Amino acid sequence: MFRWSLHGDGRTVAPDAIVLPEERLAWPLTIGIGAQHVIAMFGATFLVPVITGFPPSTTLLFSGIGTLLFLLLTRNRVPSYLGSSFAFIAPITASTQADSMEAALGGVLVTGVLLAGLGLLVQKVGTAWVGALMPPVVMGSIVALIGLNLVPTTYENNFSQAPLTAVLTLAAIVLCTALFRGLLGRISVLVGVVVGYVIAVLRGEVDFAPVREAAWLGLPEFHHPTFQLGLLPIFLPVIVVLLAENVGHVTSVGTMTGRNLDHMVGRTLTADGLATALSAGFGGSPTTTYGENIGVMSATRVYSTAAYWVAGLVAILLAMSPKVGALINTIPPGVLGGVTFVLYGLIAIVGFRMWVDGGVDFSSPRNQMTAGISLVIAIADLHWEIGGFAFTGIALGTVAALAVYHLMGRLGRLTGTEAPPEPLVGAGSEHAPRES
Repeated sequence: MFRWSLHGDGRTVAPDAIVLPEERLAWPLTIGIGAQHVIAMFGATFLVPVITGFPPSTTLLFSGIGTLLFLLLTRNRVPSYLGSSFAFIAPITASTQADSMEAALGGVLVTGVLLAGLGLLVQKVGTAWVGALMPPVVMGSIVALIGLNLVPTTYENNFSQAPLTAVLTLAAIVLCTALFRGLLGRISVLVGVVVGYVIAVLRGEVDFAPVREAAWLGLPEFHHPTFQLGLLPIFLPVIVVLLAENVGHVTSVGTMTGRNLDHMVGRTLTADGLATALSAGFGGSPTTTYGENIGVMSATRVYSTAAYWVAGLVAILLAMSPKVGALINTIPPGVLGGVTFVLYGLIAIVGFRMWVDGGVDFSSPRNQMTAGISLVIAIADLHWEIGGFAFTGIALGTVAALAVYHLMGRLGRLTGTEAPPEPLVGAGSEHAPRES
């Protein structure tokens, strides 16, 4: 498993060639590419703990550990880095406000265990049932409503606190995306954070006292979950998003390497779920496969899992510096506001892209109702408490999407007015920003 064959001379990759997962370049080059993967995931991975209040160093530690666990469970066949998942931001925020960070960690841990169980199920029976339960109009709606539900909260808590800094941060991200290609264009969010941070420093919005007081070396800050049954339902819709992210990641890697990796989806789901549960057990953010790292692989044509072992180990080493975590925690609200406006919008766009890739016909009343009702519920952030359980806009919107689609389909079959079925969810479903 840990024996990678040397690709060619180990120093070059021909224009028409790729470095396969079981191959590697010379170790100095492999280490350099692994460092690129750390840079690519860095900005988005740290944004989740900064936004949710989780300790950044702990998140970085378990993103590295989670990546190594993922590689072990997939037997080095699926190159991937596990960074922080944006899909969890809404339920974590709601749980923290309603109870505590520990209660949010409990919800994340339970979700991770359920995702791992789903992976075992997929390993046994395949993924055909997923398309039947959640065709493109349903899955796209669920992904989109998560992004749209988050916007009012980030405006109130971040953007409005320093609107000028937020706007300039947002502008920096847009300009970087428009002007640059390659790796720099792919890490435009990280570039935007750096530009926004410099602006915030010049405007006196950053307090460096915690950084000066933090030690250079030391263990991260650990927290342990508590379990509040009433908060668990708001985490369940996230499983849909993680399923789409994993299927999209596996399919993308399979396409780029010329291999059919569909049989690995069960393993990737299980690995992702266990990594998320492990991270939540000690206070880290939930994990997911990262599109940013697919971008690095596409740019370098190097799909070697050896580079991901390097990236995971580098992340673990960086996590051992409390000063790094303290520095990340100084990112002010204005910068977070500009960045999250972009990220949440992109999450919604990923859902809309699922509609396009899935060929959703919006002349169909069934599709119109499914998407329209679920999105409005999430945007309005409706709340419903029953039997000690609290259902927020994301949970209610998800239930609405599933219920409306399948109920209208059932009624259509009874009356003979049902339209032809939609194509199943396919390979095109990739995740945003990031995360994941």
